[in-house]
This record gives sequence, structure tokens and C-alpha cells, in this order.
Amino acid sequence: MPESATPVSPATFPPAFLWGAATSAYQIEGAVREDGRTPSIWDTFSHTPGKTAGGENGDIAVDHYHRYREDVALMAELGLNAYRFSVSWPRVQPTGRGPAVQRGLDFYRRLVDELLAAGIRPAVTLYHWDLPQELEDAGGWPARDTAYRFAEYAQLVGEALGDRVEQWITLNEPWCSAFLGYGSGSTPPAAPTRWPPCAPPTI
Repeated sequence: MPESATPVSPATFPPAFLWGAATSAYQIEGAVREDGRTPSIWDTFSHTPGKTAGGENGDIAVDHYHRYREDVALMAELGLNAYRFSVSWPRVQPTGRGPAVQRGLDFYRRLVDELLAAGIRPAVTLYHWDLPQELEDAGGWPARDTAYRFAEYAQLVGEALGDRVEQWITLNEPWCSAFLGYGSGSTPPAAPTRWPPCAPPTI
């Protein structure tokens, strides 16, 4: 360390450091059949016998869709100043195509408003492994058209939340979506026949 450098205590963080939490829509929202939402590949996967431990699914999860105000209050109590959450594509665009369902977008508008009022910075992930099942049935991510559908969906969400959200994540862990979902088939959509079997790269 140069003599002029100032040692930094392990317990010292820059003033702009963000202390946050992260979730995904299917893990916490529940309300899988409310306000126009349709099944995603995770709904299909978790309701397929033998795919999850004990047959667990996200139908209710922690009921964040109805209890988000309580959840934000807990975040504030913990002293968090950032929250990364994902938007459920089938809640916003049930078929993966066409206009947005405003009831779905309204939930995320309310959530963002609640976060900002609590002094918590929202960070939005557009895709956290919950492709609308209808798009999967039409070919899923291996089909080029899905990329165009995603672009339309991203525009809808951006127009709804872009005036208040500054931080965006496009895809959560795309390696998992590609190699586990379509390669090994160990996660949704569990479609290993779409691509040749693959193994994780050797490093």
C-alpha cells in the first residue's frame, strides 16, 4: 500500500454504498391467478410431480402481492436502502404478447412508490426465469421470436416504471436459463431435448 494511501477499516463503507435485499417474483409474490396473471414456466415446473421437494410451489409463497407494504416496512426497519425485485412477465403480459395488463403493472407501480416513500432505491430485474408458458409452448428462448417479444415487454415495463426506477437488470443469470433450463433440464422449462445435453464449462 502506498504511504499516502489511507487504510480503510473492514467496517467502513463508502457513503453511497447500498445495503439491500433481492428477490424474484415467483419466489415471493403468490397470487398466481389474480389480476390476469397466467402460468409461467415455473408454475408448470413446480406443479409437475417429482420436480420440487415435497411438491412445493409458489402459488402463495410469502404473499408479497398482498403484503408488500408490510414487507417494505420490514426492509425499512432493517435499515435497507435498496431492493432488487423482478417483474413477473406473465403478470404484465399474460400471453407474452400484446398490450400490458394495467392491473399487473399497477402492482409494481405501487411497490415502487412504497419503496421510494421509505427511502429505499428500487432496482428492477426484467426477467428472472418466469417466461410465460404460452411463449414456451411456441418455442421458448431457442425461438428467435421470443427475443422480440421480450423487447416489447421490456418497453412496456420501462414506460410504466422508468420515471422512478434508475437501476435495471435485463436478465437474471442467463447461464442458468440457458444451460439448466434447456441444457440439462434441471430447472424450468426442463426441456433438455431442445438442445444437445450440456455440462457446465470447466474453468
